[in-house]
Amino acid sequence: MPHDLPPYRIVFHYFRAWQADGTWDRVHDALRAKVRRAVGKKPKPSVAIVDGQTVKGTEYSSPNGYDGGEKTAGRKRFVAVDTRGLIWALMVVPADVQDRAGGPPLMDRLREAVKRLKVVWGDSHFDTALTHGRIMWAWVGVAVRKLAGQVGFVVQPKRWIVERTFGWLGRSRRLSKEYERTIESSEAFIKIAMIHLMIRRLRR
Repeated sequence: MPHDLPPYRIVFHYFRAWQADGTWDRVHDALRAKVRRAVGKKPKPSVAIVDGQTVKGTEYSSPNGYDGGEKTAGRKRFVAVDTRGLIWALMVVPADVQDRAGGPPLMDRLREAVKRLKVVWGDSHFDTALTHGRIMWAWVGVAVRKLAGQVGFVVQPKRWIVERTFGWLGRSRRLSKEYERTIESSEAFIKIAMIHLMIRRLRR
């Protein structure tokens, strides 16, 4: 624990209490609206970008899974972000959940947060999710595919934004791996990391 915080049991009590009563969610959402207004954006977006990231687990995190594509055992973080890289939908699952299976539930969470979304960007693995959004709510789905002969990482339209968000999360030591015993705690710590980032933006 950082030296300027109270004893562990007190901090953990409030962490779990605020997780259970939705305090982290409310603080996160309020700051997100302030950050968007500060740059001249409306409180809610019309465009979103979706993606998933596999993160190595630890002996404490459970449930875990094995991502054969990434050859990594752990969990997968599905997120939907706006054009500022702010999170609008979040879902942490075992790493063996494929993008085609995790995408539609992520879109359902996105719909709960943003009713009037117009366009959703994602890679080809999210074809099922993009189709789900088009059929259910008439969203325009844009699949960004790899370039012919592409080797390694290449900056692609819109998708670099969500990759940058994953980079922000990776700077938080607590999120460099999946240390949390529960998925609920994992999602809460992701929102706390975004709260920290948004407060720093507003202070500037």
